[in-house]
Amino acid sequence: MSDFLKINGHGHLLPYPEQIPRFMKEKKLFWVDADRKFMRQGDWKRPVTDPSFFLNEKLEWMDKNQISHEVVLNLSQLYCNGVERSVAKDIIQFQNDFNASLQQDYPTRFTSGFVVQPNHLEDAKAEIVRCVEELGMQLLCLPTHYLSDDQWKTTASNDLKEIWELANHYGIAVEIHPYDGQRMIQLQDQLWRFHLVWMCAQTADHYHFYTLYDFPTKYPNLRVCYAHGNQFGQMNVGRRMQGFKGRPDLFEGTVPPEATISKQNVFFDTLVHDVYSFRLLVDRQGTSQIVAGLDDPYPLGEMESVEGCYPGKVIDEAVAHDFITKEDRKAIWNKNVVQWLYGGDSSKFYARIKENN
Repeated sequence: MSDFLKINGHGHLLPYPEQIPRFMKEKKLFWVDADRKFMRQGDWKRPVTDPSFFLNEKLEWMDKNQISHEVVLNLSQLYCNGVERSVAKDIIQFQNDFNASLQQDYPTRFTSGFVVQPNHLEDAKAEIVRCVEELGMQLLCLPTHYLSDDQWKTTASNDLKEIWELANHYGIAVEIHPYDGQRMIQLQDQLWRFHLVWMCAQTADHYHFYTLYDFPTKYPNLRVCYAHGNQFGQMNVGRRMQGFKGRPDLFEGTVPPEATISKQNVFFDTLVHDVYSFRLLVDRQGTSQIVAGLDDPYPLGEMESVEGCYPGKVIDEAVAHDFITKEDRKAIWNKNVVQWLYGGDSSKFYARIKENN
């Protein structure tokens, strides 16, 4: 039995098939087979590889692995890139209402994120207000990139200044997560390359812009967390520094890449899969900026169904290699996650848990 409260800062949950609105299946936007074997979107399908994709089984999985609380992110398949405005609005409202219901019905078990489609800016701003003020949510999930006029753009952009200003006004947490690589990169879809390579590159690209444009300083009240540890972004710091110094003419109006390393309002989850990548994350950013993130129940998450894996494996390996201490491990599993979600109001989280126990 763990001697501290484990909070998983990166998890996912599917609605049960009957909870998904009929129009989403009729228009082939997204649905789950009645037998729960596959999730589908258009001609795409993906196997449901673990029972804990669904609520009751998720709660059992959490109890089995002594995980007291989980941050449920939005479904990447529902970012709505390229979806017409009215349909995107309906999809996003369903998704956010579903996530909000998890937090409302299980306040001690789940903190849920909400998503917006940045290409529809006015709708995105209205949805942020609705989710924060009406649904009581405090975590905005943004994709690394979005589609606008047939052009892929990073969400770390001054074009979305109004979204960032609104998030900063509310002082909420933000999750940055990649997807849609196969639509962005003109390569054959082979050997899972878009999940194993290009998702990491998408996240590093977002971090490139977010830090060069000094968003951590511009928006000090919000706290950003990068999925999958921003693994490629940690490795790429030296190359970016070299480029900044070698071609200063290309970086007008930006700050040096190293200026935002270890910023107190930029976090990274632990899902980097190997302990030496984890060590680089620690050396670059410091343990205080690292939050436990399992990416369950996907097979690229730390799932015990994958040979040699279990939830929290890389964190335990970091302790075994003396890259972090046991006290660091406790903070990564608890204090740091709450700090990302609530900042200076972290007592609100613990009060919420106490009130509902």
